[in-house]
Amino acid sequence: MKGNKRIKPDDFAAAFLTKAPKVIYRQFIDELKGGITLDQFEKMIITFNQDIHQFYLKHISHLGAHRHYLWVDDKRKKALSVYFGEDDMIHMLTMKPFVEFQDYGKSVSDVSYTMPVKEEWLVFWGGDNEFINYHYVYGSQRYAYDLLMMKDGVTHTGDPSDNKNYYAFDKAIIAPAGGKVVKVVNKIRDNTPGEMNEKRPSGNHVIIQHGPQEYSFIAHFKKESITVEEGDIVQQGDVIGRCGNSGNSSEPHIHFQVMDKARAVRAKSFRIRFADGSTPVQGDIAKPTLDPDRKRFTPELLKSEKKDDDRSIMEAVSDSVGRWFRR
Repeated sequence: MKGNKRIKPDDFAAAFLTKAPKVIYRQFIDELKGGITLDQFEKMIITFNQDIHQFYLKHISHLGAHRHYLWVDDKRKKALSVYFGEDDMIHMLTMKPFVEFQDYGKSVSDVSYTMPVKEEWLVFWGGDNEFINYHYVYGSQRYAYDLLMMKDGVTHTGDPSDNKNYYAFDKAIIAPAGGKVVKVVNKIRDNTPGEMNEKRPSGNHVIIQHGPQEYSFIAHFKKESITVEEGDIVQQGDVIGRCGNSGNSSEPHIHFQVMDKARAVRAKSFRIRFADGSTPVQGDIAKPTLDPDRKRFTPELLKSEKKDDDRSIMEAVSDSVGRWFRR
């Protein structure tokens, strides 16, 4: 590791444990170095590595020009998360406790779903830990997904300040399963990329009831693009609107989750049962997987429930997707 030789991602965890802070620090991009000195970083490594004998690779994601490596220690108590550029420079490094929550009650949806898209999209956030799915720490959105479109390592072409230049913008969004539309918001303007609407975090969104205590929530639609109304019955695969950049969103993408209440801030998020048996996580490609055995949805499939309160499920959501892909 002499000179300017860089540590390869596959060797990084071992180097991190064998006290090579100076070599690692040299791989930080300037923006990262601006937030921490070498002396501070050395002290952090020493403290964090106490009682750790080995790191195990848990996950690798390819997100355009970046590769996300996630390691956990031998006791599954600590995690090391690093985003590498194409040149192995380090763009982000996180050292934190590794927290796993126990599911309670119903943990998987009863209904089989498809991702609410008609083409291939990238899972930017999704999975069962906070390092690959920032939603995970919030019980109301623990198993949510953020989906965006990417080509040649970027999410847009041309001017990054124009929504129309993003591959996801104005793409058709479909009903993930048959159900009854119970909530529609359709009048919120789309943000300029890089800006977010914290006052209306959900933006334009649709909530569909698919069964007793089972609802899907799809957010960040384009203004006035939603084609369904409250009370409508939809079938899996029906187009319900177009992807936008409304709400607490930094660039055009879609937020998708399944939960046990229509609008309650304390709703519980379920793991989503997909029709093809897949369990998508960060870095995977999401595409439509319509259930070949699906039955036509009718209102009789729903039972009466207590009405939820009027607070939005997304009150506390900060749905900012990555900004690394803007050039």
